[in-house]
Amino acid sequence: MTDATPRRPGQPPERPTVDGLEETWSRRWREDGTYAFDRTRPRAEVFSIDTPPPTVSGSLHIGHVYSYTHTDIVARFQRMRGKAVFYPMGWDDNGLPTERRVQAVYGVRCDPSLPHDPELTAPDAPFDPPRAVSRRNFVDLCGQLTVADEAVFEDLWQRLGLSVDWSLSYTTIGAAARAAAQRAFLRAAGRGEAYTAEAPTLWDVGFQTAVAQAELEDRERPGAYHRLKFAGPTGPIFADTTRPELLPACVALVCHPDDPRYALLVGGVARTPLFDVEVPVRAHPLADPDKGTGLVMVCTFGDLADVTWWRELDLETRVVVGRDGHFVAEPPPGVPAAVYAPLAGATVNRARREIVSALAEALALIGEPRALTHPVKFYEKGDRPLEIVASRQWYLRNGGRDAGLRDALLARGRELAWTPEHMRHRYAHWVQGLTGDWLVSRQRFFGVPIPVWYRLGDDGVPEYARPILPHESALPVDPAADVPPGFTAGDRGQPGGFVADPDVLDTWATSSLTPQIAGGWERDPDLFARVFPMDLRPQAHEIIRTWLFATVLRAHAELDVLPWRHAVLSGWILDPDRKKMSKSRGNATTPVDLLERHGADAVRYWAACGRPGTDLAFDEGQMKVGRRLATKLLHASRFVLGLGAADALRRPATAPLDRGMLAALAAAVDAATTALARYDHTGGLTAAEQFFWTFCDDYIELVKDRAYGPAGDPGAESARAALANALSVLLRLFAPYLPYVTEEVWSWWRGGSVHTAPWPTTHEVARFGGTGDTAVFDTVREALGQVRRAKSQRQLSMKAAVPVAEALGPDAALAVLASALDDLRAAGRIGTLELRPGRTDDLVIACGL
Repeated sequence: MTDATPRRPGQPPERPTVDGLEETWSRRWREDGTYAFDRTRPRAEVFSIDTPPPTVSGSLHIGHVYSYTHTDIVARFQRMRGKAVFYPMGWDDNGLPTERRVQAVYGVRCDPSLPHDPELTAPDAPFDPPRAVSRRNFVDLCGQLTVADEAVFEDLWQRLGLSVDWSLSYTTIGAAARAAAQRAFLRAAGRGEAYTAEAPTLWDVGFQTAVAQAELEDRERPGAYHRLKFAGPTGPIFADTTRPELLPACVALVCHPDDPRYALLVGGVARTPLFDVEVPVRAHPLADPDKGTGLVMVCTFGDLADVTWWRELDLETRVVVGRDGHFVAEPPPGVPAAVYAPLAGATVNRARREIVSALAEALALIGEPRALTHPVKFYEKGDRPLEIVASRQWYLRNGGRDAGLRDALLARGRELAWTPEHMRHRYAHWVQGLTGDWLVSRQRFFGVPIPVWYRLGDDGVPEYARPILPHESALPVDPAADVPPGFTAGDRGQPGGFVADPDVLDTWATSSLTPQIAGGWERDPDLFARVFPMDLRPQAHEIIRTWLFATVLRAHAELDVLPWRHAVLSGWILDPDRKKMSKSRGNATTPVDLLERHGADAVRYWAACGRPGTDLAFDEGQMKVGRRLATKLLHASRFVLGLGAADALRRPATAPLDRGMLAALAAAVDAATTALARYDHTGGLTAAEQFFWTFCDDYIELVKDRAYGPAGDPGAESARAALANALSVLLRLFAPYLPYVTEEVWSWWRGGSVHTAPWPTTHEVARFGGTGDTAVFDTVREALGQVRRAKSQRQLSMKAAVPVAEALGPDAALAVLASALDDLRAAGRIGTLELRPGRTDDLVIACGL
């Protein structure tokens, strides 16, 4: 039997250690079902958590450990307060991160035109060169790799001590999630909230997929202003642009309505340089008269402003950049083919060089290009600037073009409780800044298929206005493999038959339904009624605009409620340079080595030091502090139990010093409980830890001689009762933070698990003597501290004897000392201690050394 092995109550080990506790207790918790959700409890007795499903794309990093520890502290606290905690774990395994990982691990790329190869298996090493595989084969490989990755993730979470009910696990690509996502989509379509449209679309040419507004990020990139000369009705006019290569896509020149320089031109036309295409001159308030010449070249499409002008001014469309990032082969309508020919098939950069050279030769480029650095739109996971192409996509209404829906979603934000409170403003800012509906279709492969087919006309063209939708009872469906009602497999792709929508849903379109997926929406009505709306959504603050907003939107649209009552936002982990630690930045630390070197309790202690919404520096020094705390808890507990304190549990303490200590403990319980109830896990830890060190350094030293007294001695019995009851409370205060060491100590003398024991209350402490006067404890501690300082100043051991000492001070302070005089003398090794009242306003201990 090792020191970490659970024992029957009353048997502390000879040499307690924090090493090895994770394996022992994580196994025991699984075997005993310690954290199993009790679904027989009514909703009022349930605390449900919409746990973030981490993206399965390689490995977890220290940032995950940080934020998920915070959630687990909440779960453990609520469980000990008597709640049936619904704490599932999901895996966000569909989407682009998984596809990229599969491409790298197996050396494959998806080619949907290829047939399925039933003999293809996952290679031991990546194919070299990369091998093209069918969509079905690619999706199968994605599924295999995610299963392996999820097993690794689950093992790490269990080692960290997350008190998850693993029987409630789900994946965002699993059948339940696919059915829920497709059901929500179909119902949104039925209400007119999901619709398809051919429209300008932000497009990542590298990943070959559309991108939503919430997935954009601005990156500073070098560029240049080019001043181009257009032919106006009465002479040349000039416009500045950073994208001269889009000149053949120019559809208008726009100025501000109040700009007097161009007032006479508005309503007329100009002609483009090189291509000599006629374009209208129009006015629009978005044009900035102080920027460049005040005249803007509008192209289809250079940026989001172009899209706005194109839509609101009802302009023509001339698309030159294709989905592959190359210029299209044929010129747009009205553009001379001979002039356009050198651009056909060119990359954007080559086309820019071609155009700039031709403009200079034609004397239509005025001056030299002027260098600048400006923000460029990127897909958050991409490495090439986004283009805007015309494409057919599916959208969900989100308030971007509906003021009524926007106001309703803003009201939901005000209804939701936020920790920290200021994060509410980030939500409101995002909702107010929406410019369009949520684009939810993606041109990828490993995702939830859009459950739609289209009839093919006699000419073989899809009839997008007449989509074919499955019945909900058939979900989940894969339109690429399944056949719609009323058709046969032979009708696929045939005139008069049908064709499947080729796209999948954006991964957020599934993740935004995590409360419904985990809670059994339309799948398990009894469970859903017990857990939804959920109590808590913990998440990172940077995905308020994506995950939090989208989840609020979906619950509001389908169920007319908030999906949860409270949102708690976590901060970032910062590296030594104060930069966010993440896998994409290459500065993230994987947690396995940290857990091996410091132990889970120590790592959790470090994580708990970061308050909600606050960034925390990565600091192994804090983990060392946490390990010392866990070790001290082991040794202090062994000492207390070695005094026979276990037999005194629940007996009242009678000595004034013991009652004063318990009163101070009651105050710590109150502070910790108040903090945890408002999701301030750091405040809860601080309250417990500060008292614990005082308990160890002062109280145990003060009473240990008395506690060794014989059975039946009132002073000894009081000390042992106070020690036992304090230890019981402290173990429970620390349990949410240090689950392994507290469970280990609990097993030495108590039955069951500390994690299902009731959370301590001030009433409980009061019952066993916690109504005493904290001034007694504080005064005796102060006196002992002065004795220690006197020894330290003389460079003496704390065990050095003090032959004689005097206590000078007010009568009240000396009366307190008199009630614990023997304890103070024993702890300070004082021979004679005389009390001399009235000599000073403050308590002073004069030591004769």
